[in-house]
Amino acid sequence: MRTALVTGASRGIGRGIAFELARQGFGLTVTSRRDEDLGRLAAELTVAGAPRVVRVAADLSDRTSPAAIVEHHRQAFGAMDCLILSGGVGTGGPLEELPAARVDKTIAVNLTSAITLVQAGLPLLRAAAVARREHGARVIALSSISGVHAEPGLAVYGASKAALISLMEALNAEESGNGVMATAVAPAYVATDMSAWVTDALPVEAMIPVDDVVAVVRMLLGLGATTSLTKIVLSRSGTTGLSA
Repeated sequence: MRTALVTGASRGIGRGIAFELARQGFGLTVTSRRDEDLGRLAAELTVAGAPRVVRVAADLSDRTSPAAIVEHHRQAFGAMDCLILSGGVGTGGPLEELPAARVDKTIAVNLTSAITLVQAGLPLLRAAAVARREHGARVIALSSISGVHAEPGLAVYGASKAALISLMEALNAEESGNGVMATAVAPAYVATDMSAWVTDALPVEAMIPVDDVVAVVRMLLGLGATTSLTKIVLSRSGTTGLSA
C-alpha cells in the first residue's frame, strides 16, 4: 500500500489532493488545526477509497508539531510515498504595516514547518523509494506564483513561498539520487477560501480551479524515479503570467 501525509488537508487544495490520493488507494495521514474537521474528512476519504486514514490535529506554527505529525505517520505506516506540503496561511498588506507577529506566523507555517516535516520525513520517504524503485517517492509543496514574480501587498507571503521553491530545488538536488524527488507547484490565485479576500476585484470564475492543481499532482505521481520537475508555475489565462 502506498501512503501519503497531507498537511492543510481539510480545506482547499489540500482537501482536493487528499481525495485524489484516496481514489488512488493511498493510506493517508491528514492534518489540520481542528479535529472535528478531520473526523468528517477521514470518513469521506474512507468512502472515496483510502484503506486507512490517520488524522492528526496540529498547529503548524508550533515548532514541535511537524515532527509529531510525521511520527504518527511512521507508527501507522512505516514508510511514506508522498509528502504533500499544503498547509499555509495567507498574509496581505503593505510591507511596512505588517505586524511582527503576523510575519513570524507566516514564516513559521509556510516555511519552517515545511523544513521540519521534510527533515523528519526523509527516512520514511527513502524507505518508500527503496521499496518502489521504479517510481520513487515525492515531496510536493504548494507554493505560489507570488514566490516567482513579486506581487505588491504580498511581500512576506511571497518571500515565504519563494523560500519554499528554493527548499524543493535544493531537496531535489540532494535526494533525487536516492529516489526522493521534490517539486514546488506555484499557482496564481486558486478558487479557495484563502482567495476570498480578492473576489471583489477578481471573480472566482477567473481563478484557477482546485481540480487543475490536483491534476498537476496526479501527473507528478505518475512520473518515474528518473524524472524530476522542481518547479511548476500555473498562471491564469488572460494575464501576462507575471502576476497572481
